[in-house]
Amino acid sequence: MLRLFPILTLVFMVGPVTAGLIGTFLPSFGILPALGGDGASLDPWRALLAQPGLWQSVRLSLFNGLAATAISVAIVMLFCAAWQGTRIFRAVQRLLSPILSVPHATAAFGLAFLIAPSGWMARLVAPFMGWDRPPELAILHDPLGIAMVIGLVTKEIPFLFLMTLAALPQADTERTAQVTASLGYGRITGWFKATLPRIYPQIRLPVLAVLAYSTSVVDVAIILGPTTPAPLAVRILGWLSDPDLAKRFMASSGAVLQLALVLIAMAVWLSAEKIIGVLGRRAMVDGRRLAHDGWLRHVGAGLAIIAVGAVILGLVVLFMWSIAGFWAFPDILPRNFSLRLWGREFGALGDSLLVTLMIGVPSVLIAVALVLGCLENEVRRGLRRHKAVMWLIYLPLLVPQISFMFGLQVFFTLIGLERTLTSVVLVHLVFVLPYVFLSLSDPFRALDPRYGQTALCLGASPTRVFWQVRLPLLTRAVLTAMAVGLAVTVGQYLPTLLIGAGRFATVTTEAVALAAGGDRRMIGIYGLLQMLLPFAGFAFALLIPAVVFAKRRGMGGMGDRGGNNAT
Repeated sequence: MLRLFPILTLVFMVGPVTAGLIGTFLPSFGILPALGGDGASLDPWRALLAQPGLWQSVRLSLFNGLAATAISVAIVMLFCAAWQGTRIFRAVQRLLSPILSVPHATAAFGLAFLIAPSGWMARLVAPFMGWDRPPELAILHDPLGIAMVIGLVTKEIPFLFLMTLAALPQADTERTAQVTASLGYGRITGWFKATLPRIYPQIRLPVLAVLAYSTSVVDVAIILGPTTPAPLAVRILGWLSDPDLAKRFMASSGAVLQLALVLIAMAVWLSAEKIIGVLGRRAMVDGRRLAHDGWLRHVGAGLAIIAVGAVILGLVVLFMWSIAGFWAFPDILPRNFSLRLWGREFGALGDSLLVTLMIGVPSVLIAVALVLGCLENEVRRGLRRHKAVMWLIYLPLLVPQISFMFGLQVFFTLIGLERTLTSVVLVHLVFVLPYVFLSLSDPFRALDPRYGQTALCLGASPTRVFWQVRLPLLTRAVLTAMAVGLAVTVGQYLPTLLIGAGRFATVTTEAVALAAGGDRRMIGIYGLLQMLLPFAGFAFALLIPAVVFAKRRGMGGMGDRGGNNAT
């Protein structure tokens, strides 16, 4: 029975992606009988290439995706090199869970409220600059997409930092730092020369996942990105939502182009890795120790603190807008506060939360059950993790959502599941499964096998050992994995919109829809609601073990051993 769990998990992760890619590829060449496409044709590609501003959209997606990923990786590596093992490092580490629980759209809204011409930062400097009205600066939706890059960087840094934390113990970094220091190397130089080459291969897949997301992001691009023209993924969504059904063929061609764009970005990144690797090997033996790197340490700390602070401060501004009364520029604070808008929207907010939970809870429970079954099967059969398995786990994160969502929509239509709650739950499961597996696998594998062996020696069956020994010891890890999965499902915008055909109004779809209206108070309310469910999930993941195992403190922390992925 347990052998079915790995098969089911792969079916739920790889199956929808494969079906979606096929369902996207065929219409891109005119094959979609439901819309009259009975024969192969290049007309969809001709229509796509004739779109004005197409190559500007391609350029925005490619270069901004590469820039956001490169900046995020550089800041994380510099901060780890400069501050690993210090109080600042531990303080940032403790902020990981709250920041990771913030969906991308919420962080983007908070950043927009900070850096907009009429945002809080402009209000702070207005008295010194003599401004009595917002400056005429194209900060949001700027043509180069700089605001979008900043928004992506602030949210990808915590994820990459978490992945790096999981890799650091396997590189024996503390003793390595002592050795390099004894040889006269500066803290940062020694880390980059001796530690980075050993941990980077372990975080390559997360980095590529960040690159794929940044190159094809939709919700953050709608909130912060350029509009004339918009990045390619946003334009594809517009074609898919057009009342003219004939544009579905052109949209499919655009989705295939988006997939090719992500593959090109990955090829560029991997090529840059090889070039840097060659230069790095030379630098490793050149004898330069660069012992005086104090200024660079402060730069690393400053950049990391700015990224974390931007998210936290953005959430504060979101909260103030959600309860703000009259707030004219350049007032730093509203003249009065009111919960009137919360009361007026209470019914709609409750409906959105209910729909979000109706989608999120089943997808998270199914994901946790499948992952636990896979890991238990791995333990009982004595299997080892292979690199190919990790590639399959990351597959839904490496393939851009826009490239297979339309094809998956066609597939669900063929099997009679179009526009249903079941189809939306299944597509959310595609993205929840990888994160739950990454969160739960390290704590499960690190659990001391002697607990189970002792129970078996006392006559317990393997099934009883799982339910009465392993699962209680992994309580906190399982709850944390569930919180991570809930944060992932709450933040899903594109799958909910396309697969649900707009019938399921979650807090995320409502929040992004409000972005076009510019009502900051409503955006503040829905932005906070986006964060409320994931934050509550992480809070319960910490609270429940503390209460249940109040008299057995060792039990409450067992699931945290062996891996930082459970953070």
